[in-house]
Amino acid sequence: MNYSQLFIPTLREIPADAVIASHRLMFRAGLLRKLSNGLFAYLPLGFRSFKKVENIIREEMDAIGALEIKPTVIVPGELWKESGRWDLFGDSLLRLKNRLNNDFVVSPTAEEAFTAIVRDELSSYRQLPLTLYQINTKFRDEIRPRYGVMRGREFVMKDAYSYHADEASLDETYQAMGRAYRRIFKRCGLTVIPVKADSGAMGGSGSEEFMVESEIGDNTLILCKDCDYAANVEKASCAADYALPEPESADSIMSIENAKAAAANTPPYEKIDTPDVKTIDDLCAFLKTEPKNFIKTLIYRAVNVELDLSGAPGCSKLERSKPSKDAPFVYTEAFFAAAIRGDLDINEVKLASLLKAGEVSLTCDADVIRLTNAPVGFAGPIGLTEIPVIIDKSVSAMNDAVTGALEKDLHYRHAAYGRDFTSWMIEDIRTVKAGDRCSLCGGELYIKTGNELGHIFKLGNKYTRSMNVTYLDENGKSQIPVMGCYGVGVDRTLASVIEEHHDEAGIIWPASVAPFHIIIVPIKYAGEVKNSADKLASELTKAGFEVLLDDRDERPGVKFNDADLTGIPWRVVIGEKGIAQKKVEIKHRRDKENRMIDLNKAVIELVKNIRDELDQLKK
Repeated sequence: MNYSQLFIPTLREIPADAVIASHRLMFRAGLLRKLSNGLFAYLPLGFRSFKKVENIIREEMDAIGALEIKPTVIVPGELWKESGRWDLFGDSLLRLKNRLNNDFVVSPTAEEAFTAIVRDELSSYRQLPLTLYQINTKFRDEIRPRYGVMRGREFVMKDAYSYHADEASLDETYQAMGRAYRRIFKRCGLTVIPVKADSGAMGGSGSEEFMVESEIGDNTLILCKDCDYAANVEKASCAADYALPEPESADSIMSIENAKAAAANTPPYEKIDTPDVKTIDDLCAFLKTEPKNFIKTLIYRAVNVELDLSGAPGCSKLERSKPSKDAPFVYTEAFFAAAIRGDLDINEVKLASLLKAGEVSLTCDADVIRLTNAPVGFAGPIGLTEIPVIIDKSVSAMNDAVTGALEKDLHYRHAAYGRDFTSWMIEDIRTVKAGDRCSLCGGELYIKTGNELGHIFKLGNKYTRSMNVTYLDENGKSQIPVMGCYGVGVDRTLASVIEEHHDEAGIIWPASVAPFHIIIVPIKYAGEVKNSADKLASELTKAGFEVLLDDRDERPGVKFNDADLTGIPWRVVIGEKGIAQKKVEIKHRRDKENRMIDLNKAVIELVKNIRDELDQLKK
């Protein structure tokens, strides 16, 4: 294709709102233009690369037996009400009404739509397992869209959904998807970090995210220096450490067994005056000790709790919806106390997952006073009976701790778990931080920031149950299938390729997703130079490669700058002096130096180099 036939409006200036490389370069290279905040249009050059990412995804989905379908983008609101997410999804869900006043949503994700399709067709176990996918437009009404297509309001995703008779079948597809995702990102030239993740509003028993490292990443990743442990901070765990109670040994750790044994020698807990002291830092200064010797207790409000609280302290009178035998326990609102060592922080995502809650948040001051009979800052687990107490594992070995006494200006000291207080649950609700020890090998953990490109979930029967999907098993008995969900962001994947592959001059496309494989740059598109350029372009095209011929009447410097900016992998320069010697100049975009080769060998060499790169990306 000739350059003059394409619409490639390159820019020399950087857009004012573009703060990351992919946003800047997609605009400057003429790949993208903005229609409104968070809404972008792909121009021809960008759309060519976009379609290549789509095709790589499609090939890998087809290879594992997933079947492509094309659902609608506008979805009946009644399906979202069936699943329970009409209210749970929040303001990012774009709701609308038609002329008949019926509710609809602009799809941000497609569990409901796919499950409704399967529900109407599924009747027998012989139809399972079944994996369907789409590559389709989505919309989420982001509060603050930013970073170009990395976080836009409208975007394209590949969604796949699988339906199974049992967990073993689900796991088989889940693992196959994980392998397919690794192939997809490698073929796109991306270095991804697979991490354990929280399922969040999607629900389910397990999930894995595929991240790329990014300075502006929305996700915090916890990785081990000594093994392959990797997790999103929302899911990450670490090896337990149990602080010795003595201030002079505050940096020491001991086993939980030794810590519990030490409680036998701890004096009985006693109440102490702590006037005008509310925070851990204030207590440290007042008692001349360190945060790891305190128990920090916070009061949380949880909504839409899918957990049986009938035996939990203070919860016997809570009203629950859907109290039938087959439906989950759902409490609209419940309150909990969460206790953790004073030098650590509570991970609210872990807490929400533990409670199977739609959301958890620190409760208001009035509710703290109502539930603890004390002002904010004086809560503690001793004597707290009005609400369930969840303690982090770090508290389970504390045997000489300071904690709130449920009275203004008073604290307890010498508090010991098991002797002076117990809990409703002991769980890992701790936020892991850099320097903690790996739960697998004991190595040091460190932090990176990253952006999510793909996410795979084991959803179980969360959606099939709420939407009443059934089939008859081999014994003729009605069963509910289990389900998996697997997503890849196409726009974000494309932007991430640019983030990983660029320099000061522009994009450096991997051959697999480049808009063209080769750009031919005649110094002056006329005479024998034109004839040689046309012939070379024709031969390379016949060999199966995509060629852009820069036939513009521009100065060589302009052409070279645009070739670097748009990032086409191989550049061939043809000039009168070279043609006189039957030579052309070739250069890969990532190389600093060019080299001269015989014109009659150019096709063979370029074809070999491009095929080698494509083969390498597929390995």
